[in-house]
Amino acid sequence: MRWIVLPLLVLGLGGCDLARDVFGGAEPAPEPLAAPGPTEAPDTLTGLGSGEQTADALDQTTPDEQRAAATPAAGGSALGMTVASLGNPAESGFWLKTPLVQQESAGRVEYNGQSVQVTLQPLGGPATAGSQMSLSAMRQIGAPLTDLVEVSVFTAG
Repeated sequence: MRWIVLPLLVLGLGGCDLARDVFGGAEPAPEPLAAPGPTEAPDTLTGLGSGEQTADALDQTTPDEQRAAATPAAGGSALGMTVASLGNPAESGFWLKTPLVQQESAGRVEYNGQSVQVTLQPLGGPATAGSQMSLSAMRQIGAPLTDLVEVSVFTAG
């Protein structure tokens, strides 16, 4: 009877941690943790229906338009702060859709000491709601394309 019970017991405990402790057995070595990588925004965008595309390929603004948008605008009044995400990357130009304005107007956005001239477009919702910024504008001010960024919004002078 012992010769029957002992093999059944060993087979029954074969998958248990107890059997591994009793009979020995190598535990798999834990995989090393990857070191955190840089926090730079990726240069590809996914989910656009046509696979991955680079921000350079999607940004259709000309160098002249980029220089004009980067020219500092004097004056203007502060409309407030808003949290902006990347808007539709297929919509070219320099724009910010925001609930901080009621009608389309010229304006300026600042982020981390960088400034870009944009067209402010109304976006429904309370003034505390978020905003959407064009790909070109986000790139001009160095904002990470995949993050939510807090920007200052100004009217044009």
